[in-house]
Amino acid sequence: MAEDEISQEEESVDAGSKQAAPSKAPPADPDFASWDDDPLRESDPNEALVVDVEGFEGPLDLLLAMARTQKVDLSKISVLALAQQYLSFIEDARKLRLELAADYLVMAAWLTFIKSKLLLPDEEDDEEGLSGEEMALMLQFRLKRLDAMREAAATLMNRKRLGRDIFRRGDPEPIRVMRRQIYDANVYDLLKAYAQQRQRNSVRAFNVKKRTVWSIKEARGELERLLGMAVDWAPLNDLFAEFLVDPEIRRTALASGLNASLEMAREGAVELRQSKVFAPLLVRRREGSEEGGTDRHRTAEETH
Repeated sequence: MAEDEISQEEESVDAGSKQAAPSKAPPADPDFASWDDDPLRESDPNEALVVDVEGFEGPLDLLLAMARTQKVDLSKISVLALAQQYLSFIEDARKLRLELAADYLVMAAWLTFIKSKLLLPDEEDDEEGLSGEEMALMLQFRLKRLDAMREAAATLMNRKRLGRDIFRRGDPEPIRVMRRQIYDANVYDLLKAYAQQRQRNSVRAFNVKKRTVWSIKEARGELERLLGMAVDWAPLNDLFAEFLVDPEIRRTALASGLNASLEMAREGAVELRQSKVFAPLLVRRREGSEEGGTDRHRTAEETH
């Protein structure tokens, strides 16, 4: 029995290959009403789709090509008709003894399962998972997504490319940036700026120049030296005449010399005389007072 069945199958395969190989698929109806009206119709072997397997990338590409031959929207295709065409293609490929990839066979088995789910009546206690309609909708969604991906890839590849379709300028010109200042101010701002400028210039640092000052001690030492050379009365201004030439030390020399002479007169070291008011002040050394005056001067310095 088994050998008879195998021989019968081989004869049917040879007969089907002779009829399906030279045929071409006729154009499908745009509305594809025949598949929707009679999904249980037997497929004609002459209408089977003859496809070159090397021109496709996978089972979804093959299904997409077959769905496009129906010339209808992917959302309106008949899954039964699509499955029937796919199974016919697989059967013809087997008859032609082509080596098919495993994913094509898996897709064929899955479409056969979908076809059986669509043909069998719905059962309320079906616990196998998705129904036939849900699986058909899933297949339609995958076909639509594949079609969108192909269109996006074609759009991307057809865009203009730099260096092939469009070219850059050889020597781009630099962009000139022109800046113009616009002042926005009123009278109050002008007066404020003027006041700040005036205040900045009016405030100046005052540096007091250091003046040359004679101390009383320096004037007394110089007066004692000059009185040692004088014998009679001598005007105080004449004694400091050599120091009164420079205007910077003229006043300090006269003031310090007068204070030194008054201090020496108080100590009894010198004598002072003036004939009238604003008359020249005369000074001379008191006789016999050199040692005493010097001792008193030393005592006063030690006290201070």
